[in-house]
Amino acid sequence: MSVVLDRPYQFIPPHRGNWWPTLIQRFRIIDQYLRIKEGVCSFECRNLGQFKEALDNEAGILLTPNHCRYADPIAMGWPARLVGTHVYAMASWHLFNKGRIDHFAIRKMGGFSIHREGADRQSLGTAMQILSEGERPLIVFPEGTTSRMNDEVKPLLDGVSFIARSAARKSAKLGLRNVVMLPVAIKYLCKVDCVPWLQRQIAGLEQAFGQEVNDRCGVVVRLKNVMLRWLELKELDFFGERRSGDTSERRLALIGELLSQLETQFGTDSSTANNFSRIRAIRSEIVTRCFQETAVDGSQFVNAVKQLGLCQELETYKDSYLSTESMVTDMRLIETVQRLQEFEFGKAKQDLPLHAVIQFGQAIKVSAEKPPRGKRDPLLQSLHDNLNEMLGKLSHEARPVATKSLA
Repeated sequence: MSVVLDRPYQFIPPHRGNWWPTLIQRFRIIDQYLRIKEGVCSFECRNLGQFKEALDNEAGILLTPNHCRYADPIAMGWPARLVGTHVYAMASWHLFNKGRIDHFAIRKMGGFSIHREGADRQSLGTAMQILSEGERPLIVFPEGTTSRMNDEVKPLLDGVSFIARSAARKSAKLGLRNVVMLPVAIKYLCKVDCVPWLQRQIAGLEQAFGQEVNDRCGVVVRLKNVMLRWLELKELDFFGERRSGDTSERRLALIGELLSQLETQFGTDSSTANNFSRIRAIRSEIVTRCFQETAVDGSQFVNAVKQLGLCQELETYKDSYLSTESMVTDMRLIETVQRLQEFEFGKAKQDLPLHAVIQFGQAIKVSAEKPPRGKRDPLLQSLHDNLNEMLGKLSHEARPVATKSLA
């Protein structure tokens, strides 16, 4: 589903009662949902004492997990259940527009909307109030969007530290509680031998992309070839020809040319630090223009959104994910297949049983002081380092692929 919608944004506040979230937790509705919709059948929580300690200290708690799957925000209900608390969560507005049931469930479980393409003072104010008053722990995903790359941490958004520091200043001014940031690493592990599943799914992708089904090769080689074919098809779509050269260079060249075209079309700045920032700037400009009297032509709007989606998909993917033999795991293969299915067909196959590991890091006390100018925000750097370290260790718990027999 596109994160850009064809109607103006309206803030959706959280449901503040306890009856609905208590009912949902008591009847294990999140367990059923995760098993049926996402294939996540079991879980374990590690270092949960960090969460309990922050609750016992009555701190304003900002939970900051990595975000690789749509299951992540719902999976965070498991540690909340174990420590006996309800949570609030900041969620992209487009998630409330998937249907009435999703809208109802997200809000009743404590979700409230954030407009990622503009300044959303109501959402930010709600988040700061929750933290400064310690009403409930608040979940904010610092990467912003899902990545389908569980072993990698994307660049973190500045908004996370802005919310935390603003809440800390407000809390200090009122003489209330400390605000702490709790890094949370979520890692999914496959519970069965996934090779038969991979062979079936890769065969489906080979057919969809006009390739011969090559079941004589191992799944690693086949999936690399599928990824290369997918890149070739995108080059044909936008350039009318296949490019030559290193795959990484071709991927980056495609991103660069597509973003440059869109920046020229919508007049946004191309000098920002990274491609994610460029993508966000273009998306924000599209949304702004869409609801002005001089709105862009409908077909231009649709095409621009598609191009942005492709740029984000290409930018998120790292070529090294399947190229380092010692680190090619079953989950990396599964994630790569599912991200292709999701991007091309709108839905990924979720029929493999997964196990979720939810690990809490050391609490980071949030200072009310502003970050130093011209330097990397130390709060974001600490959070990124914590998540990176935890996920780096958890990545070794996935099954390594027998590259000699499968590649």
